[in-house]
Amino acid sequence: MKVLVLGSGAREHALVNAIAADPEVDAVIAAPGNPGIDATALCVPLDILDGEAVAAVARTHEVDLVVIGPEAPLVAGVADVCRRAGFAVFGPSGAAAQLEGSKAYAKEVMAAAEVPTARAHVCTTMEQVESGLNALGAPHVVKADGLAAGKGVVVTDSRDEALAHAAACLARPEGRLVLEEYLDGPEVSVFCISDGTTVVPLAPAQDFKRVGDDDAGPNTGGMGAYSPLEWAPTGLADEVIARVAQPTITEMRRRGTPFVGVLYIGVALSSRGLRVFEFNVRFGDPDGQASIARLETPFAQLLHAAATGALDIFGPLRCSADRAVAVVLTAKGYPSTPRTGDRITGLDAAATVPGVTVLHAGTALDETGALVSSGGRVLDVVAVGSDLAAARSAAYDAMALIELDGSHHRSDIALKAARGEITIGA
Repeated sequence: MKVLVLGSGAREHALVNAIAADPEVDAVIAAPGNPGIDATALCVPLDILDGEAVAAVARTHEVDLVVIGPEAPLVAGVADVCRRAGFAVFGPSGAAAQLEGSKAYAKEVMAAAEVPTARAHVCTTMEQVESGLNALGAPHVVKADGLAAGKGVVVTDSRDEALAHAAACLARPEGRLVLEEYLDGPEVSVFCISDGTTVVPLAPAQDFKRVGDDDAGPNTGGMGAYSPLEWAPTGLADEVIARVAQPTITEMRRRGTPFVGVLYIGVALSSRGLRVFEFNVRFGDPDGQASIARLETPFAQLLHAAATGALDIFGPLRCSADRAVAVVLTAKGYPSTPRTGDRITGLDAAATVPGVTVLHAGTALDETGALVSSGGRVLDVVAVGSDLAAARSAAYDAMALIELDGSHHRSDIALKAARGEITIGA
């Protein structure tokens, strides 16, 4: 099997590694890829928002499967173009990708599918925002309606901050936002693979969005994650499939927009029970890396089964008993104004730590061939171990060997879980 993977981040590096490890895979092509992916796959320059160009690359390399990593090409309908060209595609159509492309649309689908979720108000004017904030109370949750690279949400006790973010959201092209009730309790990421009819879950993970330790500072695209969640209720993934994923997939098929790909379901285990706070239509980053790190099922075969409507005969997924921890290294100034062009060293040493894989996110080669930072989130250090403490130790041992001037990483990824300090509904 030949596989084309679209994207250039740590998520795509994890996808490429897992796909390349499948014994059925002969070659992986990545577009555009990054310096880390280049060690495993053939990287080709490509505008991944140009569906015809993507299909042309797929034809040139005679691939058997196209895997679309980021949300932007999915919402742009690249999967549709590749399917019309005759390729098996893991990733939803442009219409189905509106589950992430529009939070208002996602709420509409959840309501139709009777999915438990936070109460919400869709707003297009500041007057509606004022009314919605009054109705829902603090803490205030204000979400941009469209794609925002994981940074479109503000959760705050400050009404002024909520109003300021609302005004910024309404100034965006879609001119619409969603206000939600605040959900207490820990948040969980569940990635559900679907072929449009059947749905199977990966092991749940937990993501860390705030930039600083103890969840201080602004939201980011993600600072770390771990899996599994030993504190979570037994059968959580099965409950998410039964109450959320399967009803949603069934509703999407009923609408004539079947969902093929991975549906990320963000749930809060609140004092009022399980509530969905977000859908995404691709693997999370870095929570997806933590879930994928423990998957033993041949990955390319799984994605191909989903892309070709064959999940029902694929069988249950297999996961390692190991624990996985992912820690993100960010550039100086992230998330507001990250600095780029700084040299990165120590990756070879970090990769020698047992159980560790270093994934490239925002990296590039400068004119001398040296590895430098090229984005806000620069690297993911993913470690597996026999327990969370061992995985954390390996991840942070490896991180200590990496040098990037002015860089930052959280020191508390999975710490409360390792100490048994997480409670539900509190």
